[in-house]
Amino acid sequence: MSAGAQFSETSEHEVAALPAPRGPVTEALLHALAGEPGPFPFPRVVAGDPLVDDDLHLALYVCYELHYRGFAEVDDRWEWHPALLDLRGHLERQFETALRDRFAVSDGQRESDVVVALTEIANSPGPSLSHYLRDEASLEQMRDYIVHRSLYQLKEADPHAWAIPRMTGKAKAALLEVEFDEFGSGRADRIHAVLYRNTMDAMGLDSHYGAYLNAVPGLILATVNISSMFGLHRRMRAALAGHLAISEMTSSLANKNTADGMRRLGLGDSTTDFFDEHVIADSVHDVIALHDLVGGLLEQDPAAAGEVLFGATAWTGIDALSGEYLLGCWQKGEPSLRLSGLGSGRPQAD
Repeated sequence: MSAGAQFSETSEHEVAALPAPRGPVTEALLHALAGEPGPFPFPRVVAGDPLVDDDLHLALYVCYELHYRGFAEVDDRWEWHPALLDLRGHLERQFETALRDRFAVSDGQRESDVVVALTEIANSPGPSLSHYLRDEASLEQMRDYIVHRSLYQLKEADPHAWAIPRMTGKAKAALLEVEFDEFGSGRADRIHAVLYRNTMDAMGLDSHYGAYLNAVPGLILATVNISSMFGLHRRMRAALAGHLAISEMTSSLANKNTADGMRRLGLGDSTTDFFDEHVIADSVHDVIALHDLVGGLLEQDPAAAGEVLFGATAWTGIDALSGEYLLGCWQKGEPSLRLSGLGSGRPQAD
C-alpha cells in the first residue's frame, strides 16, 4: 500500500444521502423515494437536451444508484418497483435516442471492420483535457477535476460487472480478467475505487461515496449514466463491450498526463497512485478488451458489430463533450461545479 493510503471496510459500506432536486422529474422522484414504495406521477418528457439535462441525468443517476448501494433511509424495495422502473424506462428512452441520433454508426458493420474502427476512434484527437491537466491546470482546477470524476471512479468497474453473466466463452474470460484487475486482483486495498478515494483524501477532498452528487452537473452525470445503462440492459451488452474497449484503449496516456500534472503541482505518490496504476494496467487491458472481449463477442455474434461501435462512439462522444465543458469553464474562469451543491462554494475535506 502506498504511503499515506488508508483502507477501511467501514467506509467501503457507505451509503449516500438523497440529493437535492433539480427540476420537476427529480422533485417527483425524490418525494416518492422518501416514502413507501408505490405509484407516483412524474413528467413524461424532459424539456432540456437529453444528453446534458440536469433534471434528467440526476433522476436517472438516482434510479440507477438503487441497483448499486442505494440511498440512506430509502426503502430497498424501490429498486425493482414497477413505478420506479416506469420512470427509469422513460428517461432511458430519451437518453438513448439522443445518443443514437448524435453518435450514430453506419449499418452493416463487419466483424473485421471493428478492430480497425476502434483503433481509429482511439487515435482520433479529442479535447486536450489531459494535456491541459498535465501542463496548465491549477491545483484548484485539478481538485475540481477529481470531484467530477468521483461519481464514476468510486464505483469504477461496477457497471461492467453487470455484463459478466451475459457473456460466454472467450469474451466472458476477457471481461473477468479486466474486472479482476480493476477490483484489486484479490487485494481489497488495491481496488481501483479505493485508490481513487486515497487520491481524494490526499487532496483534502471529501472521499465519502456520493459526497459530491449535488455539485456535479448533468453532463458529467451522463458519463456515469451511459455505463450504467449499457450494463443494466442485456440487449446493450455489445455496446458495453465497445464502451469498455475504447475506455481502456484511451486510458493509459490520459492517466499518465494527469499524474504528470499532479507532480508538476507538487502532489506526491499518495495522490498519483491511482493514475500510475492505470498507466500500467490499462496498457494491458486495452489488448484484452479489443481482441478477446470484443473479438470473442463478435466471433459468437458477428451481427453485434454495429452495437460495439455505437457503444465506443457514444462513450467517446459524451466524454468529449464533458472535456470541452471543463476546458471551457476553466479557460473562461467560470466554475465547473454547481456551487449551490457545495456547502462552502468549493470542494472541502470532510
